Amino acid sequence: MTHPDSRFLLAAALILAVSPAFAATPKKAAKPAARVAKAAKVEDAPADPAGALIAQSRAAMQMGDKDLAVRMAQSAIVAAPARTDTYVALGDVYAASGEAEYAREYYDQALNIDPMDAGALKAVASLDHAPQQRTATRNGNPGTP
Repeated sequence: MTHPDSRFLLAAALILAVSPAFAATPKKAAKPAARVAKAAKVEDAPADPAGALIAQSRAAMQMGDKDLAVRMAQSAIVAAPARTDTYVALGDVYAASGEAEYAREYYDQALNIDPMDAGALKAVASLDHAPQQRTATRNGNPGTP
């Protein structure tokens, strides 16, 4: 599976997240974003824009809107590229969607910034454990890896 250049994805996400010209209709585009902002309890002018975008990404995932969750997490990376939690948030979206390769890419990017980042280390450990857990369950041993 080929993964597009992440810099291109980030730029595209920022454009899509902030430009109504790319939406089918501005009213339809605004409704999901407004619902996500309300669900994430984000104020109009947050003191931490990247944190607000991460909260919106998580809210979008809870609402089942993976595409919006990806765009919000990518926008968080653009807003704060030196913060590990922005990469972990995007990795979490991909992990929750079953896209472990993409998730690992973003967790690794977080670890490149801070090799001891607890969130990224825990996420990578979960990814490493997940295939073993599925194999053990298929073999009839649900508690053993």
